[in-house]
Amino acid sequence: MTTVLRDTPQSIADPIIELIAQGLGKHPAAHLWRKLVAVDLSFYKSFISEEIRDEGRAEGRAQGAVRRAAEDVLDILEVRGIDIPDAVRERVTDCDDLEILRQWHRRAVTAPTAAEIFEDE
Repeated sequence: MTTVLRDTPQSIADPIIELIAQGLGKHPAAHLWRKLVAVDLSFYKSFISEEIRDEGRAEGRAQGAVRRAAEDVLDILEVRGIDIPDAVRERVTDCDDLEILRQWHRRAVTAPTAAEIFEDE
């Protein structure tokens, strides 16, 4: 469908894209449809394409915040001269929970060793 719509005039394709999205509702196929139309949004100028772009931006910002939080935890430990074993570094960088990273960040300020930022877990 997306291949056909790519070659369809925008005035015709936009309503079809919207109708398909609305028709799929909350079915699992709706998620797949959103991914398919997200592949190349340059020719989609519709409500759903704008929504997908906004979701992508929000997701990118969230991922960036998590990455920065992990870097901050490691930076504090490094600045304090605390050795950071590979297992600790991996656990911090693999964490995708911003609230947990914030807890580790606070603990990194006073923890005597890198591993102790994980205590109480």
